[in-house]
Amino acid sequence: MKKLICSDIDGTLLNAERDLSSKTISVIDELKNKVPVVLISARMPSAMRHLQKQLGIQNQPFVAYNGGLISVNNVTKQSTTISFELVKKIVKSNTHDLHLSLYHNDDWIAPQLDQWTKREINNTKINPTIKSNEDVLKLWERNNNGAHKIMCMGDAKLVSEFYDELAKKLTEDLHLYRSKDTYIEIAPKQISKKSAIEFLIASEFGLHLSDVLSFGDNYNDIEMLQASGHGVAVGNAKKEVKLAADEIIGNAKEDGVAEFLLAYFKM
Repeated sequence: MKKLICSDIDGTLLNAERDLSSKTISVIDELKNKVPVVLISARMPSAMRHLQKQLGIQNQPFVAYNGGLISVNNVTKQSTTISFELVKKIVKSNTHDLHLSLYHNDDWIAPQLDQWTKREINNTKINPTIKSNEDVLKLWERNNNGAHKIMCMGDAKLVSEFYDELAKKLTEDLHLYRSKDTYIEIAPKQISKKSAIEFLIASEFGLHLSDVLSFGDNYNDIEMLQASGHGVAVGNAKKEVKLAADEIIGNAKEDGVAEFLLAYFKM
């Protein structure tokens, strides 16, 4: 029986309405005092805290930005950003004027209120600050701020071209995740969901990776699922994620994680 649950959010834990179902809330509420539950996501912190509150696990750590920010009791224990110089290179390389949302701590700065911004507002229930990428660079340069995450969104063909360009120039410094053909999630190379779990099991739980039960659906979950004692892919996961998992369960929209937990912990 595993001693720590780590779950991705979007595409894994949420239903078709991008919310937590009553069943998921009920199951985790019953389980949380027996086994710690850690949310681990590409989301920003403020897009995770309300979900923690719904699940009643505010006392547990959470991992934002694919491992870029680790919070325990609302105190940031580890923070890793894309350097300002790299952010500047990425912005300057965006010759097709793709949407680049820049994230730092709890700040989401979108270049305009376009279809991509509106989609992310709908998905995360968070509103951004609207400011051009160039204006953000001017602001961040003063304090040498970096980005916890950059989200590139736009036409699939142009996004693919931008991905190839970044992959040629900057893959030694960056993780580039294609969550959809119209998206690129850009994160620091030195972090991942696996590295975040390794930090937490050493600093907070005194466990081993073999003690971890993890759930995911997308490419940024593969390393976590492979490293965990038991890696579980939901039924709607990408093919490559299913191949990396120890087990495949029901779809996220059909409470796959909650149903699995009921059976696994014999609740």
